[in-house]
Amino acid sequence: MSSRELTLNIAVNLGRLGRWAYEGRLNRLNQFMEETEEYIQQLEKSPKSPRFQQTFDIFRENFNKLKNNTQVDAVWAEIMFTWADILTHRAQLA
Repeated sequence: MSSRELTLNIAVNLGRLGRWAYEGRLNRLNQFMEETEEYIQQLEKSPKSPRFQQTFDIFRENFNKLKNNTQVDAVWAEIMFTWADILTHRAQLA
């Protein structure tokens, strides 16, 4: 999978995670958190443009904090939605 495709897959999953968190449907979060982690690990190994690398580094740091945050609420969901939007727009730079 290309860096662009991996980035878009991550963005789609973040949207799902945000929606389920916002709706209080936490039963599927673990499955998609794991899948998103796999995409992130693949993207870490893929070539990326320098412009995208900075965004990816910041995202990865934020994602790790969110992953370990047990308070999954509307704020958590909004952050996931925000990152989904950012990565969707930045995928063309990947």
